[in-house]
Amino acid sequence: QIVDTKKTQTDSPNVSSEQPPRIRIATFNVQAFDQIKSRKPAVLDVLARIGREFDVLAIQEIQSRSDDVLPRLVTLMNKTGQEYDFAVGPRVGPDGAQEQYGFVFNRRTVQIDRAELYTVDDRDDLFMYEPFVAWFRTVNAAPQHAFTFSLINLRIDPSTAEQEIEYLDQLLYAVQHDGRQEDDIILAGDLQASAAYLKEAGLSAEIGFAVTDVPTNVVATEAWDNLVFYKTSTAEFTGNAGIFDFLRIYNLTIDQALEVSDHLPVWAEFRIDEGVADGRFASVPAETSRR
Repeated sequence: QIVDTKKTQTDSPNVSSEQPPRIRIATFNVQAFDQIKSRKPAVLDVLARIGREFDVLAIQEIQSRSDDVLPRLVTLMNKTGQEYDFAVGPRVGPDGAQEQYGFVFNRRTVQIDRAELYTVDDRDDLFMYEPFVAWFRTVNAAPQHAFTFSLINLRIDPSTAEQEIEYLDQLLYAVQHDGRQEDDIILAGDLQASAAYLKEAGLSAEIGFAVTDVPTNVVATEAWDNLVFYKTSTAEFTGNAGIFDFLRIYNLTIDQALEVSDHLPVWAEFRIDEGVADGRFASVPAETSRR
């Protein structure tokens, strides 16, 4: 049982000047993001360039024993005049193999409610690395219509993937009913499965995916990562989504890319107004660079 007690297919987003304002949310397993990796200038530079592409980036597999990994990354991201910030969860997982989840976000486009950050109370150890949840609001929309959403950060462990996938529906339901009364729930992470597998495993038919059966690793052999959300309630999804193939975009070698991660970021685009469809408020919530 999951109990929430917080109170206790393109590479790069396409942007048109004629489009209404939108935000880009992404997920990225940085693969063993520790002090050693964070002190490699070439690696950190690529990570900073990737981070600037998005308004919110959910990061998995922070494995540093110190607390300076994300601050170092965000400091570098902001050297170009940006205003990024971060939130990091507690260390979770088995002794000797603990990890943290992190969110990096653009303060010019979204705000986070730090009082609402929480780790899912996974009393039955359904997930090896208990999910980390944050609540965001867009800042460039009228307050009464701003897109708000709960973002779940999750890394499924390969050794227990089959079992953990069985509980994804329960996880989404638990966060949707955590007392926040938020209907827009987005799961971002390394799910160790393709959209097709998740559907076959019994994930609700109401669930939508940012990408469908597109390889999300550097060597294009696995579909591990995705953004998952309820199609009917998250009408703000524009349908624009994909992988960010930093190997090709930054003209890296395979070895250089693997120094950064064996995963590729997956992103999706959302309108900044709550329930907006084609410039109108819905009655029922139904290769450019920013570096």
